Amino acid sequence: MAENTAEPGSLTRIRRFKDWVHDYVSFSPWICSFIDTKHFQRLRYVKQLGVSYFVFPGAAHNRFEHCLGVGHLARLMAMHLKNSQPQLGITDQHVKCVELAGLCHDLGHGPWSHLWDGVFIPTALPGKRWKHEDASEMMFDDLVETYRPEITPDEVIVVKALIAGDRTRCSLGTEKPFLFEIVANARNGLDVDKFDYIARDCHAVGDRGNLLISSARVIDNKICYDIKDANQIYELYYTRFSLHKRVYNHKTTKAIEYMVTDALLAAEPYLKLANMVDKPDKYIFLTDNLLNKIQESTEKELEPARAIIERIHTRDLYRLVDYKVFLYADLRMVSQNVTPARIVEVAKSGTLEGVDEELVLQLTEEYVAVNVSVLHYGKGPLNPVDDVTFYSKQQPDVGRKADRSDISLLMPSVFAEVWLRVYTKDCQFFGLIQAAYRQILKMLPPSKGEAASVEQQPAEDSVAPEEPDNSEVMVKLWTPSTPLTSPSPPPPTSSRKPSTSSLADHQPSPGVGPSTNTDSPPAPGPGEPVVHRPSTPLASNSIGTNRRGRPFGRNPSFSDNAFTTVPPNFRDVSPSRKPRSKRAREGEEGGSVPAKKSRIDGV
Repeated sequence: MAENTAEPGSLTRIRRFKDWVHDYVSFSPWICSFIDTKHFQRLRYVKQLGVSYFVFPGAAHNRFEHCLGVGHLARLMAMHLKNSQPQLGITDQHVKCVELAGLCHDLGHGPWSHLWDGVFIPTALPGKRWKHEDASEMMFDDLVETYRPEITPDEVIVVKALIAGDRTRCSLGTEKPFLFEIVANARNGLDVDKFDYIARDCHAVGDRGNLLISSARVIDNKICYDIKDANQIYELYYTRFSLHKRVYNHKTTKAIEYMVTDALLAAEPYLKLANMVDKPDKYIFLTDNLLNKIQESTEKELEPARAIIERIHTRDLYRLVDYKVFLYADLRMVSQNVTPARIVEVAKSGTLEGVDEELVLQLTEEYVAVNVSVLHYGKGPLNPVDDVTFYSKQQPDVGRKADRSDISLLMPSVFAEVWLRVYTKDCQFFGLIQAAYRQILKMLPPSKGEAASVEQQPAEDSVAPEEPDNSEVMVKLWTPSTPLTSPSPPPPTSSRKPSTSSLADHQPSPGVGPSTNTDSPPAPGPGEPVVHRPSTPLASNSIGTNRRGRPFGRNPSFSDNAFTTVPPNFRDVSPSRKPRSKRAREGEEGGSVPAKKSRIDGV
């Protein structure tokens, strides 16, 4: 809902939008000249939380309202600093640029938000260094070129620098660096983008969020906050972690993300979607509606993609086989050793007891997905509150860091963890994949978590790692060559591998390891505390020689998950395995859709 208001005798028309988080938000005609473009209106059709909507029905909000909210909060923050500290010299032009940066900061998000740049593009275009921030600048440039709004070339440079949070890209970054902490704060991640999405996403899933704008104050060219709000700031960082753990990385959300990605990859040879990321005239039409376009298609080439989408709508989803939480120090070790290729290799090694021999022959990498997510408070393994500067009522012009005794002694000792999850794309392999994964778990070297936790404590002058947007490392996404509804099993050639001696020289195959993205690196980057882990995967000849685990030095965190344990020959059953839609039934009867193999004999 939007309405126009005008003061008597004034030609200025202010539009007010009714927002379910911030109530009424007002925008000037100049800002509305950017809102009323196809580039910005496209965000109405890009879900803020991607496929989480399949799991949380309330999470139906889009990037459109989020960007309105960030633009609104960016203006509030800039005006608050301008009015409360006039000596800063903030002008109306500065406020306009900050507001526009907040409004346009997410112009480049692709379909289903982070799924597009965090999962699909790295898989469809391996080696291409591309992120949605790049597309935001591309789309902003194209918007300016297409509609010619009243904005100078210098203002365009400033707005894009504010969006990137990079103060080195324009002279304003030297004059007023604190303005670059409003929309995208690279120093501690405390910015209005986070203020809005935490409040909005919490509201969508039934939680509550907080805002801190009135507490902000500039000291030594840094935005600082009142020490009385320190606990609230800590809670904001915790809420970020909690949202990632409970909502953004929900087990079913991840399963559907894999399925949407597989559907897009199956359609990619025909639709060439990935190549559109550098073409603004094509990119503008890439929205969440892609699934509908594929589903309503009739081309034979898109049948494998349609079959996967049918599975999503009938809730025949990829299944979570097992999961485990590791220390951040074990990230590299886990990413290198727990891969689809390694799971299949162990399953075929002849060392697993009680498994179905027929399923062992049929199992290939295309049935396995491994997800490694790094969950943290916003600064990797570091406490983000350590990078926040505070002032007090007694000393409003003095900024200093706070220690735990100034905030809370109940803060955690570690601020990052690694969440490993293994999925099967066909339920009949459930028990077999779990047994192979757990055999790998037993062979992992003991964690050096205690030593790592000491090393993770930052030195006083150390530089914190840049905050990742999306704390996820996707490991080995399968590129489909056959429909996932019922892949044809490979022809039986022999029983399991005769011995494990051939596994001794195992090295990870090209492309099998984790596909690193900029949001969540699999290893500590520059400025992060380095924890030295073995650089090569564990030797495969340990299979069978220590099948019950290490008798000494075992870390309890590497024990089996008692809550997910099933027999090695367990075959899960999907309640909606048989196609229920008329189109899918007709396809199966007509032979154009491969018949699905039953999970259990007689079903």
